[in-house]
Amino acid sequence: MTPVRPAVQGPAVYTFIPREGQRSREADLKRWRAGDSRAIPTPAMLHINDLIFRFGGRSIFDLATVHVPAGARVGLVGRNGTGKSTLFKLLQGEYAPDGGDINIRPRSRIGCLPQDAPDGPTALIDYVLACDQERAALFDEADDCHDAHRIAEIHERLNAIDAHSAPSRGATILAGLGFDAEQQLRPLSSFSGGWRMRVALAGVLFARPDLLLLDEPTNHLDLEATLWLQSYLASNTGTLIVISHDRELLNDVCTRIVHLEATKLVAYTGNYDDFVRIRREKMELATKANAKQADERKKIQAFIDRFKAKASKAAQAQSRVKMLERMGPPIAVVDDRTVSFDFPNPEQLAPPIISVEGGIAGYDGKAILRDLNIRVDMDDRIALLGANGNGKSTLSKILSGRMDLMEGRLNCSGKLKIGYFAQHQTDELTAGRTPFDHMAELMRDAPPSKVRAQLGRFGFGQDRADVNVEKLSGGEKARLLFALMSRDAPHLMILDEPTNHLDIDSREALVNALNAYEGAVVLVSHDPHLVELVADRLWLVGDGKVVNYDGDLNDYRKLLMDKAREARRGGGKGGDKVEKGPRSKEDRKAAAANRAQLAPLRKKVSDAEKALERLQMTKSMVDARLADPKLYQEPADKVTALQKERGDVDKAIAEMEAIWMGANDELEQAQA
Repeated sequence: MTPVRPAVQGPAVYTFIPREGQRSREADLKRWRAGDSRAIPTPAMLHINDLIFRFGGRSIFDLATVHVPAGARVGLVGRNGTGKSTLFKLLQGEYAPDGGDINIRPRSRIGCLPQDAPDGPTALIDYVLACDQERAALFDEADDCHDAHRIAEIHERLNAIDAHSAPSRGATILAGLGFDAEQQLRPLSSFSGGWRMRVALAGVLFARPDLLLLDEPTNHLDLEATLWLQSYLASNTGTLIVISHDRELLNDVCTRIVHLEATKLVAYTGNYDDFVRIRREKMELATKANAKQADERKKIQAFIDRFKAKASKAAQAQSRVKMLERMGPPIAVVDDRTVSFDFPNPEQLAPPIISVEGGIAGYDGKAILRDLNIRVDMDDRIALLGANGNGKSTLSKILSGRMDLMEGRLNCSGKLKIGYFAQHQTDELTAGRTPFDHMAELMRDAPPSKVRAQLGRFGFGQDRADVNVEKLSGGEKARLLFALMSRDAPHLMILDEPTNHLDIDSREALVNALNAYEGAVVLVSHDPHLVELVADRLWLVGDGKVVNYDGDLNDYRKLLMDKAREARRGGGKGGDKVEKGPRSKEDRKAAAANRAQLAPLRKKVSDAEKALERLQMTKSMVDARLADPKLYQEPADKVTALQKERGDVDKAIAEMEAIWMGANDELEQAQA
């Protein structure tokens, strides 16, 4: 393909022009009419056929085929390292395939994010407006044109592309990504790299390409901007292909999923949850088919072994040999299960384990947070809400002891142990040293077996525990930080964006581990799925205060949308009174008393949920054993024992579900 690159610095938005010899849409239709079923006649934006690509001696794609209809919103998923970003580079023409075809609808405009953040003296809104190259070119031509007929054509086209509403649309996109009206007029160079990548994202969204390619678009966003982006992409009318580990985004936005597995591209209709369900069903069917085939093979092989030496049965034996050959190999069953997380449980401490009274926090004498009156108990799961720059990281540092209060008092138990996780800590890992070296340095008095046991809790077997950290993937470095942080069984874990380098399966493992952990958790994350499944309390950080938010994440979404609408009507930042939590001292006392009353009921619900998770895990393990063909080659009493265990687990699950439902009813009645 020949990409026509834009003159404007920033998001790549270019027109796809088929190279000589590349099939067009008309050629696909001709092949289909001739009987080639691979040339799908439905309106297509992208058709990949028998793609072959090798990189570094490894086969990334081998006869991979997939079809993407125009207007589809596709989630591209697969384990880290399977080739998702490589496929994007193939689509953009940065790599050339070794075989097969990549057909993009001719003259389609393709948009993708740049690798480097934009910079310079250009104002944010001007940068975004310049990303629509046709609009910018038409305005430039209109300024210099003296032909009345051509001027009329230009204005007709400007009206057709709704060019005059562009400033309002660009400002709305920037506002959704966290830039207020004053910030939109500032130069790019006045912002950090992460914020400038948000501007690049705003530019490619504003350009409205026919095919939009987004690789981890939420990595530089906070929760508020992530929620806005989900809503925006869900209403996108063009074709979207997004690589993301954000399960919520893949569920809310995508209409189909393409899974990279074993060098193939497999398409599934529906969102990510639909993909998981359908794939699990396929794997279960494949497992059953393999068990049936293994049993049939065993019978055929027994006949061959018995009669191959008898002349009267030689023909039948030879016939069965051919039957075995025709059966082929077993169906491949690939389970992409990730490593597990296992946080050691701490000893219990009396509540509150940490509290702040009349606190003021800030930097260089300037207060960022005021009137801090907060407490954390052992059973708390708290998520901090609020846009970046409002003080979430400041509060995390105060609670973790990495920063002192300017005023006020911080109280905590003398036995309190705190674990702190932040992505920037990966820079503190020492090149040339292994995970074992890092852990052994912190566990000086522990024998090597205990050091390796702690690493093993987070998926580091001996093969990876002895690899230099610079050779570890981003996800492995994150898991190492979790292992280092939790080595002393902390009572409180403070997690600042813990999922940035974790794939979807690893994020699910983290959710399960946090729900099984018996200490307190304070969480800052842009992953709505993680927040919804882990947090049972929300603190809103904004306007220099930290207040309890009584709604759930859906309420918070509505609050953000209401705030955005108010901002558009008033031309400002929106209403300042965003908190739903208690405002007066009496309200705070009442809320504290209410929490104390509800705490035992919440714990009862939480304990039941954890017990259900453990039972479900046990059930899955038993089912896996029962589905293993090798089991049925063992003594029959083992099968019987497993079947009885399966029945006992089902009974225990039913009983625990009744307990859980009863506890939920009690909690709802108490809340009412």
